[in-house]
Amino acid sequence: QVQLIESGGGLVQTGGSLRLSCAASGRTLNNYHMGWFRQAPGKEREFVASSTRSAGRTVYASSLRGRFTISRDNAKNTLYLQMNSLKPEYTAVYYCAAKSGYWLGNGESDYDYWGQGTQVTVSS
Repeated sequence: QVQLIESGGGLVQTGGSLRLSCAASGRTLNNYHMGWFRQAPGKEREFVASSTRSAGRTVYASSLRGRFTISRDNAKNTLYLQMNSLKPEYTAVYYCAAKSGYWLGNGESDYDYWGQGTQVTVSS
C-alpha cells in the first residue's frame, strides 16, 4: 500500500504558475500509474492528468493540455503537476492518486489510493 501527500498549493494571481508535488511512501512510485484530479467547490471531482509508471505516456484533460504538465521522478518517489497560465476557474482542491494494474485510467474509480489534497486558489 502507498501513502500519498500533496504539497505546493496556495494562492496565486491569474496568469501565474504553481508546481504541485505528491510524495509517496510505503511503496515505491514506479509500482503505480499516477494521476491528478481536482474538485472545485460544489462540483464533482474531475480528471486533470495521468502518467504511466515509466512516464512513457501522459494523458491530459483536453481543456488543460498545454497549460499543465504532469511529470514524475521515480527515484525521488514524487509526482509533479506544473500549472501555468492559471485562471480563477482552476480554483480547487487538487488530489494525486495511484493506480495498480495494467491500464492507465482517467476515471476517479480507476484509482486505488488517494492523497488528502492541496488547495489551489487563483485570484482574479
